[in-house]
Amino acid sequence: MLIRYGYEMTLTCPQPTALVCLLSVHEDRAADIRIPETVFTTPDVPTSTYRDLFGNRCLRLVAPTGDLTIWGDATIEDDGKPDRSLPGAREVPVSELPDDCLVYLMGSRYCETDRLSQIAWDMFGTVSPGWGRVQAICDFVHGHIQFDYMQARSTRTAFEAFHERVGVCRDFAHLAVALCRCLNIPARYINGHLGDIGIPVVDPMDFSAWIEVFLDGAWHAFDPRNNTPRIGRIIVARGRDAADIPLINSFGPHVLKAFRVWTYEVTELHQMQSVAEGAV
Repeated sequence: MLIRYGYEMTLTCPQPTALVCLLSVHEDRAADIRIPETVFTTPDVPTSTYRDLFGNRCLRLVAPTGDLTIWGDATIEDDGKPDRSLPGAREVPVSELPDDCLVYLMGSRYCETDRLSQIAWDMFGTVSPGWGRVQAICDFVHGHIQFDYMQARSTRTAFEAFHERVGVCRDFAHLAVALCRCLNIPARYINGHLGDIGIPVVDPMDFSAWIEVFLDGAWHAFDPRNNTPRIGRIIVARGRDAADIPLINSFGPHVLKAFRVWTYEVTELHQMQSVAEGAV
């Protein structure tokens, strides 16, 4: 299966403003890219890239005064299979976890394990450890939070989402991550593309958030927002929570003037076209 994905966003800055953007596909999927990502800005400004502490590809640039549009587009090959389910996957004792998993047991900006620990143990402490317990957490979060774009708030934490019972995909992910960590299950926050492939199309598209959990020696995708196996997840960035992997981190004020995302199946490789030519 071939999946075309991309984004276009326009920012308005009152003065030249440094930006760090996490918008490119993660290195894990580099071998699957069939048409490399084309990125350009309008107006044209110098850019550079680096890898952050989590291995994510970051784009650096300085936005000029006024409007700046960032546009990216690529095509990736996917196996076309829904998310794997491994009901027999076991939890790994903390003493046996790889060193690089330990950071994903700690509390973080949006995942307050100290405030949710007792709640987590009261609710899930008697559930059999392993895949089933993680799925029980996702089932709970999926039913507990009402999805509502109009009530999105960039500062909402997992603890607040638990009590307010409303949010968007990042809130579902934060609460599930925090509850897993409280139970000594490493969990990390994922930002990426997830098109409506194999399900009814819902517009407008957006970047999506889900989680990965470490069980039986490997990381596995769980999605408390959708809570059903999906096709074609394209990871952009991984971190402890959304604070680690914002799409755009601006070192000064900006206004998001326009934003669109596309992720859809294609039947053949295309040649890059400009927005003006109606590529998407």
